[in-house]
Amino acid sequence: MKFLPKFVHLLASPPHFYRLAGRFTPWLGAMALILIAIGTYGGLVVAPADYQMGDGFRIIYVHVPSAVLSLFVYVVMASAAGVGLIWRIKLAHAVAAACAPIGAWFTFLALTTGAIWGKPMWGTWWVWDARLTSELVLLFLYLGFIALHSAIDETTRADRAAGLLAVVGVVNVPIIHYSVEWWTTLHQPASITKLGPSAIPDPAMRVPLLIMIVGFMVYFITVLMMRVRGEVLNREWHKRWVAETIGDT
Repeated sequence: MKFLPKFVHLLASPPHFYRLAGRFTPWLGAMALILIAIGTYGGLVVAPADYQMGDGFRIIYVHVPSAVLSLFVYVVMASAAGVGLIWRIKLAHAVAAACAPIGAWFTFLALTTGAIWGKPMWGTWWVWDARLTSELVLLFLYLGFIALHSAIDETTRADRAAGLLAVVGVVNVPIIHYSVEWWTTLHQPASITKLGPSAIPDPAMRVPLLIMIVGFMVYFITVLMMRVRGEVLNREWHKRWVAETIGDT
């Protein structure tokens, strides 16, 4: 049991994390590429056309993983910010700062692909639907975090201010998730749920979607590690270990 606190302590160390992330990033990147390639082939080639939407349904293989990751990344960002605010762990603030641009892009991709799908299915690019509106608010929260963090010159104060915004904004995550159940919306319920039968009964359709979600998740971890390494160097540039590490490379 003593190993776990020691491991957590080492993981919170910027030099240790920098070296560890450098070792795992190439492998995770290769894994993400393979998973996304398999999922794309399964979704675009193997999966049959939907009996109602035809081939138009295939956009879910990008839209659904993007939407899932937009929420997951925010939870990671808010959790890291909370850890940084409570225990004052510098690496946690670096993780939160690294998450924001990634989450913003996932959210933007989810909104864009949703609009592309909505035009032929709903007859309009956008409606002020509860799910769509709360997802748009999520994008504004990401952008607000980035803007607030960039507006304050002192890193410590910037971490605290942006971190507080992230923690407060996490209340929007359950609103997005449960919006289709709490209100009458055009947006359909979740295609895949942990409890109960899936809305996609055909394995040829469902399995590629699950693979794409996992692939997007691994891709996020890969990019997050790369961005956190950059954040660590930017924050620790004056430390001796940075000069030694750069000198070794």
